[in-house]
Amino acid sequence: FDFDNPEARFKVLINHEEQYSLWPADLEVPGGWSETGVCAAKDDCDRYLEETWTDMRPKSLRIALEQAAAAEQAAAAAAAAKPAQPAKPDQAAKPAQAAARPAKNGSPRARAKKSASG
Repeated sequence: FDFDNPEARFKVLINHEEQYSLWPADLEVPGGWSETGVCAAKDDCDRYLEETWTDMRPKSLRIALEQAAAAEQAAAAAAAAKPAQPAKPDQAAKPAQAAARPAKNGSPRARAKKSASG
């Protein structure tokens, strides 16, 4: 079979993963493949494939990626819908208590005041 012969006819086949193949029109379709109904010259088949086969990834991969994205979106939506946890009273008071503490006598601030006064 001469694939480069402009008069050669091809069938466009598809498998269960929605992957395509050109197949000589006069040969039996191999197992695992089905005819798409397109039987034409190679250039016409190539044009059909360019218009039809826009995502080269196998169907099972596309489905897995779509499911993963949907699960991620659902998790994000659930996290956004979850009410904020109230802070525990002792944890909420700690930052304010630390800021309200007086400076220790040995701190740089206390030493500066001491040396300025006398």
